[in-house]
Amino acid sequence: MDKQSNYRLNVPLTALRAFEAAARHLSIKEAALELGVTPSAVSHQLRGLEDALGFSLMRRVGPALELTEAGARLAPDLSEGFSRIVKAVGSLRQDRSTGPLRLSMLPTFAAHWFSPRLTRYPFERTGFDLLISTTQEAVDLSAGVADAAVRHGQGQWDGLQADLLFEESVSLFGAPSLAVRDPDEMRAGIAGMTLFLSQYRQENYARWNATLPGGPIRPAAVMMVDSAGLALRAAMDGAGVALAGVEIAASDVSAERLTRIFTHQTQTGGGYYLVYPEALARDHRVRNLSRWMVEAAQESRDKAQI
Repeated sequence: MDKQSNYRLNVPLTALRAFEAAARHLSIKEAALELGVTPSAVSHQLRGLEDALGFSLMRRVGPALELTEAGARLAPDLSEGFSRIVKAVGSLRQDRSTGPLRLSMLPTFAAHWFSPRLTRYPFERTGFDLLISTTQEAVDLSAGVADAAVRHGQGQWDGLQADLLFEESVSLFGAPSLAVRDPDEMRAGIAGMTLFLSQYRQENYARWNATLPGGPIRPAAVMMVDSAGLALRAAMDGAGVALAGVEIAASDVSAERLTRIFTHQTQTGGGYYLVYPEALARDHRVRNLSRWMVEAAQESRDKAQI
């Protein structure tokens, strides 16, 4: 026998739920109030269930309702079953609303924006615990894979609340040893270098290069990589130059691990967002994280304007 056949119902679950509530209250009206439907809807469900089973489950004795023998046999098992369902779902919700907030983010964002700011993160405060994971893929938050995530895009994801952290612009970066004042000398140097470029940044690079004052650069080679983080790492190590987000690279520039090759930058049309299911919009852990990240992003913008 197919194992799944044990779980197939030949009657609607909603009808069983209506009967269980009516049997527990011995009242159609009270069952309707509990289920948030009309009394006629409960009565309709009961009649359909009785027709499907071939048994009468409830009968009227004067103004009162009472269970038939078949109804009295069925009701306790249904009550136990629905009670277990409620407990199971409640347990999942409890697990999701307590403990560390499970936060997924892109590896480049994690290493170059989030990690440098963790020295100011209030780990010691209640409601700020995090369990951080990184992936290039957009995890399914609706399935509970994570509670929240940092995503790159335009802020529109079905069923998700999106809090803008910052809009993004891109520029060219290299090792501090490449810092020179003369643009022509820089262009000549790049002609003998490798450009490390994320496969997701090709359009950004084309727009940036086409609008570069003085004309486009022509690197000796272009090495495609799977993330801007890897491109920045190669640039830090002196292997070449990299196109990356100005906001993402800001901490490395401040720490003198990188330098801006040109002041020229272009908007990507996207940004980084903290996203989470709408059901978690009032979760205190989500609110704490969102407030901290938005404030940290604003602080970085303020410093960049000084």
